[in-house]
Amino acid sequence: MAACFSVCRLGVRGADRLLKLCPNSDLRAQRRLSRTTFASKVQTINKTLHAAPTSVESFSSIQDERYERAERSVLISCPPKINETKFLDYLSKHGDIRNYFFYQTYGMYAVVEFSSKESIAALKGICTIPSVQHEASVPFKSRLLSLKWTGSIGPTTLKCHEQLPISINDLIQELSKQESIDQQMQCLTEAYQLTEENISLRFLVCSLLRDIAAAYFPESIIRPFGSTVNSFGKLGCDLDMFLDLDGVSVQNQKKGSGLSLEYQVKRRASERNVTQSILSVIGECVDQFSPGCVGVQKILNARCPLVRFSHQPSGFQCDLTANNRVAMKSSELLYVYGSLDARVRYLVFTVRCWARVHGITSGIPGAWITNFSLTVLVLFFLQQRTPAVLPTLDQLRDLAGPSDKCVIEENDCTIVSDLSKIKLWGNTDTLEKLLQEFFEFYGSFAFNRSSINIRKGREQNKPEAAALHIQNPFEPNLNVSKNVNTTQLERFVALCRESAWLLQQGEVLKRSATQSADQIPPWGLAALLLPSVAESAGVKGRRKKKREPASERIKTLLQSLKSSRGAGEKQSSDDHRH
Repeated sequence: MAACFSVCRLGVRGADRLLKLCPNSDLRAQRRLSRTTFASKVQTINKTLHAAPTSVESFSSIQDERYERAERSVLISCPPKINETKFLDYLSKHGDIRNYFFYQTYGMYAVVEFSSKESIAALKGICTIPSVQHEASVPFKSRLLSLKWTGSIGPTTLKCHEQLPISINDLIQELSKQESIDQQMQCLTEAYQLTEENISLRFLVCSLLRDIAAAYFPESIIRPFGSTVNSFGKLGCDLDMFLDLDGVSVQNQKKGSGLSLEYQVKRRASERNVTQSILSVIGECVDQFSPGCVGVQKILNARCPLVRFSHQPSGFQCDLTANNRVAMKSSELLYVYGSLDARVRYLVFTVRCWARVHGITSGIPGAWITNFSLTVLVLFFLQQRTPAVLPTLDQLRDLAGPSDKCVIEENDCTIVSDLSKIKLWGNTDTLEKLLQEFFEFYGSFAFNRSSINIRKGREQNKPEAAALHIQNPFEPNLNVSKNVNTTQLERFVALCRESAWLLQQGEVLKRSATQSADQIPPWGLAALLLPSVAESAGVKGRRKKKREPASERIKTLLQSLKSSRGAGEKQSSDDHRH
């Protein structure tokens, strides 16, 4: 799979170079070339759909490599118009540039990765603190820089990498052009998944924040977790990260001398109090000193204390916690499952998109099913296949070596890191079959008495009265879906049944061959994303009905009163006649 994506990236880069060589080419031609490249990527992935996993890097090695690259990178705010060649020539005077890309959020930005940290020091050596009138500058020298361009610009052709997914309407159009439901699911994943550039930017934001935390805890690291690293992240998703203080607490005392030294430290009543104190200080520093961080909120009394803020240069909504090791282990577990079989990611992205379109999931807290719970539902379904697509968590634990041993707060979080040890059972179901039977499986699942458990890979009796019970993989006493109420669960089941029924109908599964590519009506997966699905299932949306303007409401009220009065007078006249 990794080799497949490498080929895809090479194809995109080749197309990009061709577009750069033709800056005056017609925009439509550029779009056609982009669509052709995209289609070739889908075909390439299709060939590896059922291929067994080859040498996949371990989760920790990938994270370490991305973190090290972020430490050698800078984020530069650029003028709206910039000459790429002059820009690179200027920066390369201070060191070899290994990689770079441009993107737009609140302006034009460039991420530049150098070959060594020494180049960062050389670049910062020529930077100055800006002077501003009527205000004072906070002299914090971060790796977020601004480029001032006073000379001639010259040609300004640039390729900016997308940071947000395409709209649902555009997605439906793209899906309708595909030849099969399998290709539709691959197309959806390609359109929604995080790009390498977006992931690099996320690690760089963590690295920039680490520069602030290092003032107090030099050995600490700020690590991303969740969607950024678990291989199921969607463009535009939040950036979850945690302050990893394990390196601060490691004991390196040499034994046998009879003498030892300890740091004098402040003491608090509990680990929670320590976490709250640390996040309070770091949050204040981010608010006061970190450029580009706005809307800082210190939510310290939550079950998991956090600091929430917006990072404007990247456009990310950020949540910072401390020592959230269980969440990081959950991210690794999802990465492992996503790496074992390409169909896992395709099915998860498809189900997540379907759920968001129909209001089963939401971007705000509430009684809705979360993306994590929905992903666990997919994993559990794949464990139930005959033969199974995925192993259970206990099976992943049993394959682990001594170095994989991991116990967090008395919970066994051990999973195998060497994916070559995992042998699958050769399930060859198509994506279309998996999608249809996912809906059938949960459309008839006994949620009233059964619990979801991916550690054992089987249904269990519900230990509590919650509407939906999904056992936390690493904290078995917790229900990750405790927030879900009966109404939202019933909506999910009703939509599963309606979607399963639609996929059983022949006309939904067939693409019309008589119409041109631009006139094909939604079919297959595209048809499942239409609002009519929820309407047919008898499911009401969460959105409130849009209110009419006040003048229209008053006009309607007066007409209603007039009609009532007329009816009353007519009734009185009729009574008088009788």
